[in-house]
Amino acid sequence: MKISTASLLLLAVLLTCLVLLSSCSETGYLLHCVTGHLNVMQRTERIDDMLLRDDLSPDLKQQLRQVNTIRDFATSRLHLPDNGSYRHYADLERPYAVWNVIAAPEFSLELKKWCFPFAGCVTYRGYFAESGAQTMAGTLVSQGFDTEVHGVQAYSTLSWFKDPILNTFPIRDEFRLAALLFHELAHQVVYVPGDTVFNESFAKAVELAGLQLWLQNRSDEEQWQRYLQHDARYAELQELLSGVASELTQLYTQPLTTAELRRLKAETLEQITPRYQLLKESWGGYSAFDLWMSRNWNNARLGSIGIYREFVPNFQAILVENNQNLQAFYLQVKTLAALPPEERQIRLRQYGGSNVAALSVVDLTAAE
Repeated sequence: MKISTASLLLLAVLLTCLVLLSSCSETGYLLHCVTGHLNVMQRTERIDDMLLRDDLSPDLKQQLRQVNTIRDFATSRLHLPDNGSYRHYADLERPYAVWNVIAAPEFSLELKKWCFPFAGCVTYRGYFAESGAQTMAGTLVSQGFDTEVHGVQAYSTLSWFKDPILNTFPIRDEFRLAALLFHELAHQVVYVPGDTVFNESFAKAVELAGLQLWLQNRSDEEQWQRYLQHDARYAELQELLSGVASELTQLYTQPLTTAELRRLKAETLEQITPRYQLLKESWGGYSAFDLWMSRNWNNARLGSIGIYREFVPNFQAILVENNQNLQAFYLQVKTLAALPPEERQIRLRQYGGSNVAALSVVDLTAAE
């Protein structure tokens, strides 16, 4: 794809602003981000043009047609932005779009934050190359932090650019693809710089509402119920991990020596696997989380659990209050987003009582 002069100019302006507003130590990282995104843009091609090609495999053509169907649905039924995002495709020739680094002190679950112009402060640092993420993780470990590096399928430029569909997306899985697109487009509706919990909880609530409508549209109640069961089990797993996090938080307040804290921390973390096995037994051996649970646990991983979903029930309550009208819901959330941080959280916590499973009996036809 030939990058437009306007896009190049915007990239140049953004890079200049970022460099001027950042310390010298951050300039290299910001250059990495801009050049990484530029590489993604250079690989993109309009999906409609690709569908006209004779050399495109039948499988990829079918998957891209499905992308268009889901994208049209997101605009027409969910009232998500129709701005050119996810109308292009790019093969990055790698398994993930970016790799995120998260970190927490050795004896704390409070995640380290990185602050940038426009995006605000976030609890992760993304890299277009895994080697860069691993190098940063190594630096943080040498400074005494617990770290976690994980691949991410998608990232959003928050409508600064026309975000493309990537080969890293689950384009072979219609259901997961729909969830991802609804979630990422929600970030283009409302995004509060520096408030990760608010942003991710809102996007998850839109994702869930969108998935239910999508499956209702396809008369696939069975798939929806399977998803709700999976999500309910994930909530149970989160509760287990939150319990471990609470135990560690209490431990870190104790007047113990560093050696004693390290020993007790290790013993607590070692209990995660046997507790998970007991939980699996209550599910009849359901193993969908096995691979995710097999990675090493530390403060960074535990500290990140739940931050993307904490306010999902609150946002769902707002949706119910608006009679499942998504446009009215977005307007009310934008009003909350404009409030000062403390007031926004207080107001948001006033909504509650609903939960993810409750959506299985909610009639979302009003959102049409």
